[in-house]
Amino acid sequence: MKKKLQIIGIAWMWSLSIYAGGLVTNTNQNVAFLRNPAREASMEIDAAYTNPAGLAFLNKDGLFFSLNNQSAFQKRTITVDFAPFAGFGGDAEKKFEGKATAWAVPNLQAAYKIGKWVFSANLGVVGGGGTVDFKSGLPSFESLVAIAPVFLNGALSTTNYGGYTLESQLKGSSITYGAQLGATYRIVEHFSAYAGLRYNYVDNSYKGHVRNVELGMNGGLIPAAAILSSFNGTPAAALLTALIGDKELNFKESGSGVAPIIGLDYHWNGLNIGAKYEFKSSVTLKNKTVVNTTGLKHYDDGETTPYGIPALLAAGVQYDIIPQLTVSASYHHFFDSDAKMANNKQKFIHGGINEYLAGVEYRINDLFLVSCGTQFTRTGITDDYQTDMNFSLNSYSLGIGGAINVTKNIRINLAYFFTNYDDWTKKIADYGNINSLSTVIPATPGTDIFGRTNQSFGIGLDFRF
Repeated sequence: MKKKLQIIGIAWMWSLSIYAGGLVTNTNQNVAFLRNPAREASMEIDAAYTNPAGLAFLNKDGLFFSLNNQSAFQKRTITVDFAPFAGFGGDAEKKFEGKATAWAVPNLQAAYKIGKWVFSANLGVVGGGGTVDFKSGLPSFESLVAIAPVFLNGALSTTNYGGYTLESQLKGSSITYGAQLGATYRIVEHFSAYAGLRYNYVDNSYKGHVRNVELGMNGGLIPAAAILSSFNGTPAAALLTALIGDKELNFKESGSGVAPIIGLDYHWNGLNIGAKYEFKSSVTLKNKTVVNTTGLKHYDDGETTPYGIPALLAAGVQYDIIPQLTVSASYHHFFDSDAKMANNKQKFIHGGINEYLAGVEYRINDLFLVSCGTQFTRTGITDDYQTDMNFSLNSYSLGIGGAINVTKNIRINLAYFFTNYDDWTKKIADYGNINSLSTVIPATPGTDIFGRTNQSFGIGLDFRF
């Protein structure tokens, strides 16, 4: 039973990212990214995040600001084929849906250029964002209840139990706030370098429950409390409590860490090449627990969990084919397999996450420009990494938008960004490893199909003084 309780605990682990980037990293720190994600060779104000060394080639000395807001809407689906689910509605296949909404995610970028020096800052949500609500809970929650009639019929050598009802819900958020400061220096005419630091503060919250379980018996429904009381003092009592007892969890976890960042940039005529490396940030999260009736010490007040923010290597190139037309390409590699995670999940990531990006920008005239781009994300995770609370999928994204130069010092950016994810099918020989609980319960296979969609809208204002 101890093994099963550990599995229940894993189900409560949360990882949410509703923006572009790695498992816990957001790379869309400016609306310019949404309309053209290949920004690693940018020489505009958004380079304060994407290519800080490129700030050396801003078009004039002075103060630059960029204020942005992005809104993102994501839907997660987990379609499960598990025979015992037929006891709750008559169908072994069931779809669990979670919706994440983030209406307002602001970001500020600033740079001050004076001669060969540029001092810059980036403030924003650099990981996670928004809140996901699974109004019907998760399959890992319900599978315990679904298997209870099978266990009872086997333990009692009867077929009186059949069917069940329950109330289940999970709502959670995961947000990493980042404050980055650094300096860029133009070493020679065509070459510059950057050094800086980012302070990361992680703030996660979880609230969920499984309660009011009832099992069908002889055409009626029997509350879980009545069933548990009838088994008091028997070897089956503890196991039944794990399966059908009420469970509630309400806690927050937070922690912080610092990541050094370095960057280089080469600029010559219409060609620009940029690169940066963000070092790993080791974060330890500490619990502040309101309620924990899961029976798991891991969620008690004051307990700690590792939450490593992986290193990131990013590089890009852009080239002006003609003065009005610029093409760009970028590459991201997240070293997720080297970042310490809860339950050592990093060992199920082979080589980390890779992203390939491309874009094009056309300046119609002094007033308007339009741009578009794409991003392909290829994950290095394995089946063992994927759970209903934490899964990663291959995807492709499309972004489109434009900018309006309201005055020579003020520009408005508008953009739309859509991501389509490839479904991931995971076949499980013993769903939830339920057979580890008792030889009375036969191994029960199941299948999880993970899916996701995401779309973002953004508006930003750039100021030059």
